[in-house]
Amino acid sequence: MEYGAEGGEHVRVSSDYLALSLFGLVAAGALLAVPVFGYYVGYTWIDWALLIVLYFASGLGITVGYHRLIAHRSFECRAWVKGALLIAGGWALENSAYKWAADHVRHHARCDQEEDPYNATLGFWHSHLLWIFNKAPQDLREKYEAPFRKDPIVMWQHRYYAIIMLSGLALPFAVGTAYGGWKSGFGCFLLAGVARMFLVLNSTFCINSVCHLWGDQPHTSADSSRDNWLVSLVTLGEGYHNYHHAHQRDYRNGPRWYNFDPSKWFIFWLSLTGLAWNLYRMQPERIRYQA
Repeated sequence: MEYGAEGGEHVRVSSDYLALSLFGLVAAGALLAVPVFGYYVGYTWIDWALLIVLYFASGLGITVGYHRLIAHRSFECRAWVKGALLIAGGWALENSAYKWAADHVRHHARCDQEEDPYNATLGFWHSHLLWIFNKAPQDLREKYEAPFRKDPIVMWQHRYYAIIMLSGLALPFAVGTAYGGWKSGFGCFLLAGVARMFLVLNSTFCINSVCHLWGDQPHTSADSSRDNWLVSLVTLGEGYHNYHHAHQRDYRNGPRWYNFDPSKWFIFWLSLTGLAWNLYRMQPERIRYQA
């Protein structure tokens, strides 16, 4: 597949077979193994409880850690908090924060253009899923990756990403095994590990697809971004995407008090405890609105 570079020249994008293989395994596990195990064996309360806990933990790792902290520098925090957020984000199987943030910054810089990694003008399935199976050439990625190499915690997580990601599967297996033996451990691995990864992946993908195709544009029509409050319910507040594109550095995606945005509430709580500071917040009189 070819994409146009900023200078107008076309560059060839190669297939990412590792991403294809990993997603295929997770999808097969979630859609086949999880229901089969549930039908013949069943899941315990610990499996369901850990599914919920790890969904929120890995989800916040992406929304608060990867997105608002690393990609947009919406706030600052203590080093151990950043490390914990990046570990939790690594459990979501969405690549390292280094790669994720570089892709995301490129999305904002080249939104709806050929260099946009999840270009919504190519259709729902491309922006939702198929883009992860494409690997842009290094010279295109370098411009956006370089700034993140200055952060030692980001690079630490990148170096050990595979171990961190696998620990997100080992943890539910260990908890389930401790609770009820190896069979319980396997059930917890499937539900709180594999199924949870599949759910978090697709909730994140909805921001790239649904929030660029369906919803309102109260703040900007410069690109295809849209506010979709339904998406916020499953993405911990990321559905107010039109506002986010209008004011990228704001630590809030939902700026109003009634907007469902658990990620902003978590960041604000961190600031109250002294674990985060310098929260970037667009003043009400400066928020952009369209007629």
